[in-house]
Amino acid sequence: MISFIGAGPGDPELLTLKGKRLIDEADVIIYAGSLVNPEVLSGHKEGAKIYNSALMDLDEVIEVMEKAEKEGKKCVRVHTGDPAIYGAHREQMDRLDKLGISYEVIPGVSSFLGTAAVLNKEYTLPGKSQTVILTRMEGRTPMPPGEKLQDLARHHASMVIFLSIGFMDDMVKQLEEGGYEPTTPVAVVYKATWPDQKIVTGTLADIAQKVKDAGIKKTALTVIGDFLGDEYELIGVYNDEPADDQGFEYEIFIVSVGSAV
Repeated sequence: MISFIGAGPGDPELLTLKGKRLIDEADVIIYAGSLVNPEVLSGHKEGAKIYNSALMDLDEVIEVMEKAEKEGKKCVRVHTGDPAIYGAHREQMDRLDKLGISYEVIPGVSSFLGTAAVLNKEYTLPGKSQTVILTRMEGRTPMPPGEKLQDLARHHASMVIFLSIGFMDDMVKQLEEGGYEPTTPVAVVYKATWPDQKIVTGTLADIAQKVKDAGIKKTALTVIGDFLGDEYELIGVYNDEPADDQGFEYEIFIVSVGSAV
């Protein structure tokens, strides 16, 4: 059994309990050394073999997994954030399927959630946006029809752009062509939840220059939208009006852990 584990955005305390247990028990650990905080592996058992996948190709990764499986060893594949978001773990799972090797996926806290946390913001503000778009700039991986940045920008939804910090000038141009105003709030977060994280805020009109001035060239997310502002509508829970589409009112119970309810 191979365990694919989402390591979270950086802070090792954001690793799930199950993910930590599996890493600590593993005989073989393959991790994305260029992206995963090494502290995530700090509890590994003595004698565990650790491989940095940044120095390996797909065939080499699969070879290590196959060898571990044949030897009856516990093997974990540690990805940054959550494997389902630009994690490239599907191609590994397909190869394991062909080899008849079973696997499981342990979700993690994605960097886009870590980014919202360090910004103290909510992507889905009533009256501003109820939709979150996760995307990237077109590069070596082409975008399917209708998914170019200009197309997505027309929705004016909260947008999170991965893997694109090196294309800020072009990103801004495409977002404005799609309909975002130059005054739209933008935040760029470098290594969210890491000790050396950086936060740069601005608007589409000035964010590219601010990012250059901050020296941010990789490992950063860009978030765009009016959710970054301070104006929004209160939901029904707080304004005495029905809060959901069916007209039902919510009741809120505050429960202390360990107390009787």
